[in-house]
Amino acid sequence: MTSDATQTGQVAAGTGSETGNGTADLRELIARAKVVLWDFDGPICRLFAGHPAKGVADGLVEWLEGRGLRGLLRESERESPDPQVVLRAVYRRHPGSDLLAELEKRLTQEELKATSTAMPTAWADPLIRTLAALKLRLAITTNNSPQAAATYLAGRGLASCFAPHIYGRTRELRLLKPDPYCLNRALSAMGSAPGTALMIGDAPSDFEAAGEAGVPFLGYARNERKEKLLREAGATTVVGSLEPLLNAVRSGGSEQQ
Repeated sequence: MTSDATQTGQVAAGTGSETGNGTADLRELIARAKVVLWDFDGPICRLFAGHPAKGVADGLVEWLEGRGLRGLLRESERESPDPQVVLRAVYRRHPGSDLLAELEKRLTQEELKATSTAMPTAWADPLIRTLAALKLRLAITTNNSPQAAATYLAGRGLASCFAPHIYGRTRELRLLKPDPYCLNRALSAMGSAPGTALMIGDAPSDFEAAGEAGVPFLGYARNERKEKLLREAGATTVVGSLEPLLNAVRSGGSEQQ
């Protein structure tokens, strides 16, 4: 796992330099931040690295079909590799139902199971520890279960860097990103103005939520497909590795000292 993560970091670092987001630009971006809001699955880890999301999505579909509800989903929704697609589809058709509550509970259980085999994103752990050491306040703002995020962070020894500011999926699925609800909850709880925060995310929904909340955004794209989606959504600052951001934070911290 270590060698694979290192290789991922090396490849991604090359992608980041090609997009032209140099250390000086990143240092300026992070220098304005007192609060850093992190998406979870992507920037911090690959949650389903060892417990594939496609298998989780298929399991949710099979559970619905076992209750005679195959027709509830469109074909594209049944074939989606993303369990969130299945959850949102049921929400659109049966909001507030017991069926939806049970499906969300099952997804939470699968996410919790996935935390034991999740792959840490290269450079995420040292970046988180460095930001915390420099007294920046950190929060999780995710569409995943907050219990899953908390469990993963505890297993990496990172819980104290974020606690108690972990804001994730609730029973009100209409408030999932791109709605800025979880970002606004974090900002309100920490008494922070949007302009003093920075959001790190890897999906267009993260970018849109940050924009709605008035929070500056840094995109993390571990491959070209992710970068293309972020840039098409309008993100202008995108890195392929967190290493350049870590270097920018460390150099900025040294200057302050």
